[in-house]
Amino acid sequence: MRGDLRARAEEWIAHDPDPQTQAELRRLLASSDLSATDLADRFAGPLEFGTAGLRGVIGAGQNRMNRAVVLRATWGLARHLKEHAANVTVVVGCDGRRMSREFAEDTACVLAAEGVHVFLSSDLAPTPLVAFAVKRLGAGAGVMVTASHNPPEYNGYKVYWGNGAQIVPPVDTAIAAWIERAPHARDVPRVSVEEARARGLLEDLGEPMERAYLDAVASLEERSGGDRSITIVYTPLHGVGAKLAKRALAEAGFSRVLVVPEQEKPDGAFPTVAFPNPEEKGAMDLAFSLAQKERADLVMANDPDADRLAAAVPSADSPTKYVQFTGNQVGALLGHYLLTERHSSQAKRLVIASNVSSPLLGVIAAKLGVRYEETLTGFKWIANRAMDLERDGHVFVFGYEEALGYTVGDVVRDKDGISAAVVFAELAAMLRARGQTVLGRLEAIYREHGLFLSSQVNVTKKGVDGASEIRALMTRLRTSAPSLVGSHAVMAVSDYESQERRGTDGTKGPLHLPRANVLAFELSGGSRIIARPSGTEPKIKFYFDVREEMRPEESLAEAETRAKGTMQALADAWTRLVS
Repeated sequence: MRGDLRARAEEWIAHDPDPQTQAELRRLLASSDLSATDLADRFAGPLEFGTAGLRGVIGAGQNRMNRAVVLRATWGLARHLKEHAANVTVVVGCDGRRMSREFAEDTACVLAAEGVHVFLSSDLAPTPLVAFAVKRLGAGAGVMVTASHNPPEYNGYKVYWGNGAQIVPPVDTAIAAWIERAPHARDVPRVSVEEARARGLLEDLGEPMERAYLDAVASLEERSGGDRSITIVYTPLHGVGAKLAKRALAEAGFSRVLVVPEQEKPDGAFPTVAFPNPEEKGAMDLAFSLAQKERADLVMANDPDADRLAAAVPSADSPTKYVQFTGNQVGALLGHYLLTERHSSQAKRLVIASNVSSPLLGVIAAKLGVRYEETLTGFKWIANRAMDLERDGHVFVFGYEEALGYTVGDVVRDKDGISAAVVFAELAAMLRARGQTVLGRLEAIYREHGLFLSSQVNVTKKGVDGASEIRALMTRLRTSAPSLVGSHAVMAVSDYESQERRGTDGTKGPLHLPRANVLAFELSGGSRIIARPSGTEPKIKFYFDVREEMRPEESLAEAETRAKGTMQALADAWTRLVS
């Protein structure tokens, strides 16, 4: 082991206020089979404060999630908040993951020591509730301790600003700069929870806020019509969504909601799933098993912090076989429903999707005369763009990203899997009362607007050489963009780094989005390819969207088979181009 690594580990131990992580590092240093690679990774540099805050594996070391990292991050947040926020109040919540409560209380105690008033969730809280509370209370910021749908060994520290949305530049970089100047963790001032309460700097975020949130969710739905006796199977995947999701659905009139019993209570070990993400294969097996037994009409799942929603319905062939929708399909169904089925006198309606989501919502919006916008990946961009356009008189109706994230209206300025579940259940109930199905509605959308199919290919390139290869590939695609991908002509290229869209006909136009290392290739027939290096992993991501017109005589299954063939041919042609 290199001596400097041992010295950095010993220095960390000396300044770590947590006996548990001190002991963890001491055991590592004393171990005869210590992996230098493991120690090097733990001290590869500070855990980056970036996309909405922090996220990493729980453990000892500067590149891990631990109490020392949280203490210093909170000190930096407090300093920036006191310098720039109009209201020096912070909402703090946590999910049911390992160390979440400890990290949340440390956050509250550092903020209180800095004279910041804190509203701390008295119970485990879903992420949407914390985002809602920031807006409701007019707080200066919010912190949600969660790692969302990541594996059990992870935790995170998500930061909201006073507008209720996740932080964006320059706020994130300014907080990061303060964190760099923070004292050693042991020297970060803290008060106890009891002292913070005694000084009037700590209040509970309890039932009144939950009640306000549920009332706001209720205001999103029509509250009339539809067959609300449908049987719904719901799972929070061992997360924190069950309490409020059950109440929200019950208050919306859904009387038969069955929660998967093995997954109802929060459990940070996630014992029944290999990966607590409803998109992952096998994650919803217990929900489908219960649904088959009960002949459920609708299956829904939240991820562990309840900011995402997955949905499935019985297949057309068998009531005991279930079809799980993709994130893009749920986005199209919810967006179409909100724009066509609900009464609206609002002339300047607005819907937004991330630029790696399916173009289908944009096609629907264009036909209805509704403004459609795309943003960079990440709900912070959707929320902030919505607020920008609301200042121009637009009324934000719906936003989504393909990774199961949805928000309806302006109740929550982030993903909200609970309110999305209520609205999706309303859609299913309304169709049931008409003798229709959700699958039938999706087919009708495809027949009118085109069948859109999406897929993603990730290419991992590890190490320094891998990062160099990814940079070189993006440079090649920029400077020598292909004119043809398989049988699809490239019609235009949007470069989010130069913020310019260039058509093959010579036209040019600006892109009104923040700079990002993303390229989008618009293809003939409405198909599309997007290239984007991952911001958190050593990989480059390629997103494919194929559009096929449905023929009057063909079934949905036949059209999907045809579209899959087109998708495979497109992906193969692209792979040959970039390899």
